Amino acid sequence: MLKEFKDFIAKGNVLDLAVGVLIGAAFGAIIASFVKDIFSPVLALAGKANFENMFVVLKPAADGSNAFTTVDAAQKAGAVTLNYGIFLNNVINFVIVAFVLFLVVKSANKFKRKVEETTAGPTKEEELLTDIRDLLKARA
Repeated sequence: MLKEFKDFIAKGNVLDLAVGVLIGAAFGAIIASFVKDIFSPVLALAGKANFENMFVVLKPAADGSNAFTTVDAAQKAGAVTLNYGIFLNNVINFVIVAFVLFLVVKSANKFKRKVEETTAGPTKEEELLTDIRDLLKARA
């Protein structure tokens, strides 16, 4: 059983997956920081600076208070909140990650096509044209 586990772990796909997960986690932290520390302040020039504290109180706190400045303050007081700002931040994070991954995959595919073009032999059309050229040379 230990040998089977060792073989399973040693497979390239498992190692690739582990590396991908770790890089993905680090990349997610970078994107979260980008949205919070760079993107949101730039958007603050046009309006609200902090999406994280955009919320609606659905049920007031036990003491009846309904005015809170942050989600944490509302939740600590026992209010039930709809945190659409946090959701908006997560949507922005997702869109940025998806766009960057799109660019990475697009670049990888372009590179892969260039490698295939340089290593590939002549196409059928090129072979036929070469044969026609050779036949024409032979007649002349």
